[in-house]
Amino acid sequence: MTAIPPRFDITPAQIDAQVAAFYARVRAHEVLGPVFARHVTDWPAHEAKIASFWRNAILHERGYQGRPQQVHMQRPEVMAEHFPLWLDLFEETAREVLNPRQADSWNALARRIGAGMRMGVEQARAAPGATPLLR
Repeated sequence: MTAIPPRFDITPAQIDAQVAAFYARVRAHEVLGPVFARHVTDWPAHEAKIASFWRNAILHERGYQGRPQQVHMQRPEVMAEHFPLWLDLFEETAREVLNPRQADSWNALARRIGAGMRMGVEQARAAPGATPLLR
C-alpha cells in the first residue's frame, strides 16, 4: 500500500509551531479569547489535539480522534461571524511562522475547512425549515 503524499511540504514540528503561535494569539484576542476560554482548560492538550488534526489533514497521519464540526455546532457561543476572525488570525500567524509557500498552502486549506465549519454552525443556528445558506 502506497502512502498518500503530504498536501504540501511541511514538518510535524512546523505544524506544532504554527498551532502554538496561533493559540497564543487566540488567548489574547478580544473576541475569540473568551469563547475559547469557556471550553479549553488544558491548552497543551488542546494544542496537541489540534496539531494532530492538522497533521491528519496535511500529512495524512491518522492519529486524530475527534469531530470538530459537531463540537463547534454544539457550542452556542460559537457564531458564524467568529470564523472570519479565526481565519484572519490564523493567516497572519502562518505568514509570520512559515515560509510563504507553506503559509499560502495551509491558509488555502484552512479557508476551505473554515467555510464548511461556518456553514455547519449557520445551519445549526438557523430556524427550523430555513433554507440553508450555501456560500
